[in-house]
Amino acid sequence: PMPRTKFDLAAHEAAMASPTAKDLAAVPCWDPATLDALGTIPTTSPAEVEAIVAKARKAQEQWSQSSWTTRRRLLRTLLRWCVEDQERIAEVACRDSGKTLTDAVFGEVLVTCEKLKWLAENAEGALADERRAAGTTVAFTKNVHVEYRPLGVIGAIVPWNYPFHNVLNPLSAALASGNAIVIKVSEYASWSTRYYGAAIRACLEAVGAPADLVHFVYGYGATGAALTTCAGVDKIIFVGSPEIGKRVMRQAADSLTPVVLELGGKDPFVLCDDLSDKELDRIAQIALRGVFQSMGQNCAGPERFIVVDDPSAKKKKSGVYDGFCARIAKVAPLLRTGASVEEPAAVDCGAVTMGTPAIRRLQHLVDDAVARGAQIVAGGVAPAAPAAKKSTSLFGGSSPSKQREAPADVAASGSFYPPTVLKDVPFDALIAKEEIFGPIMCIFAPCASDDEAVARANDCGFALSSCAFAQDPKRAAKVAGRLRAGMSSVNDLEGTTYLSQSLPFGGLGLSGFDRFAGVEGLRGLCSIRSVCEDKFPRLLRTAIPAPMEYPSKGKAHIFAQGIVELFYGFSLLDSLKGIGKIIQAAS
Repeated sequence: PMPRTKFDLAAHEAAMASPTAKDLAAVPCWDPATLDALGTIPTTSPAEVEAIVAKARKAQEQWSQSSWTTRRRLLRTLLRWCVEDQERIAEVACRDSGKTLTDAVFGEVLVTCEKLKWLAENAEGALADERRAAGTTVAFTKNVHVEYRPLGVIGAIVPWNYPFHNVLNPLSAALASGNAIVIKVSEYASWSTRYYGAAIRACLEAVGAPADLVHFVYGYGATGAALTTCAGVDKIIFVGSPEIGKRVMRQAADSLTPVVLELGGKDPFVLCDDLSDKELDRIAQIALRGVFQSMGQNCAGPERFIVVDDPSAKKKKSGVYDGFCARIAKVAPLLRTGASVEEPAAVDCGAVTMGTPAIRRLQHLVDDAVARGAQIVAGGVAPAAPAAKKSTSLFGGSSPSKQREAPADVAASGSFYPPTVLKDVPFDALIAKEEIFGPIMCIFAPCASDDEAVARANDCGFALSSCAFAQDPKRAAKVAGRLRAGMSSVNDLEGTTYLSQSLPFGGLGLSGFDRFAGVEGLRGLCSIRSVCEDKFPRLLRTAIPAPMEYPSKGKAHIFAQGIVELFYGFSLLDSLKGIGKIIQAAS
């Protein structure tokens, strides 16, 4: 049974503005949608982090020798747990993050199942020794290949927006590649690991894997820093903001620990002006799901809607820009916000996990855009008073013309912000550059051409994912191919790339570097070894040619020149000259 004691979010936020040692000694947990208190978890000290990493390393030494049969069995055991217990997994994620059950199943359970299935079927092949072409001078005598050996202990620092998947994603790849992992979870999503951790330990036990392969550590910046600077950690995976990502890089630099940085995005969603009414109907629902899935708290999600619709070339019917905005305006004001676990049928959108500071930041972005000329289509005003006694808070049906009120302290009613749509947003607004990470659809003023749309889309420091839509598939693919991003989808939501776990995930610029997922992500968790061995070890082994032996006989350079001309010359004459020099040096 879930506890019903209410968490004093206002008092907690006030304390964390200038925390004392006592405030940082434990991590309080609460449901952002209901403000139910979920208990506390002691902070992991730096000394405890060191000890945990040492335990993980010892377990990894054993696990690195495990067979692929055992690793596949572990992955399939985890997958079976995900499928058979998906309802509980989703509910726990909802309690910890405030999201809806639909968002949890679709955004957490489904993609985790795909990850585990792909790893079980493909990890062995991805990490098998890979034959490579031997060099020209040794092609007749040597075989060469690449080996992928586990690094050791992986440290992961993960955010709160996907409490389940953000744990299973690095965990499954680390275990599949023969590593151990220590995960520092967010202070905003720690409670769920009590259940997830117990289930993971049961899966490890079921296949005879060491229990210390997986550990969780809890706390704030000091705990994360302890993991990042720990000498026993062989690679760091960090998912979070660019500001903290830079700090992680600086901390890891002292020990030259490699890092994977996934730092969020501000993905462009480009619509071309040849789209039919039927296509706009389809795309409008895709856009709404992309923005309001998990209340927009997604690293890869559409934040910039850029529409090609030249006002000087109006068609007989309404243009694509007006048609798209009209379709969004019919649906967005109807979206209902509240606690999905309490009333799943009555809720479309969940909570803003980080509470009042995040809500005030969202309001500031909206206010700045409106001050610069943007129009509110739906939402746009933080709740000014506590919600009704029920845990579900409905913002549906609010009119853009409603008198705007300053955002209140919503800590007494739950962490909600109404699903918001802005149109005619100018490109100089703050919301055009800063990551929103919230339930705001931002439709910019229309562009006159594909070239302008691409230029606007690429005028951003973030470059994680992207998508482009056009009636003509070739046009959509051409536009998508010009977008500066690590991932792109053609005529579909940019997040669809993540449904194929064979693809690497990551971006460039402010979105970070390196990749997880796919073959590239798996190999990134390995020490990559180049190996050269004799092709005929019992018959032929390398010996230094006499002209090259020490002490020098004065002809070694002539012999080397002959080798260059023989193997790399551009004509038969070059090769013959090389042979002549080799004979000269050997005489």
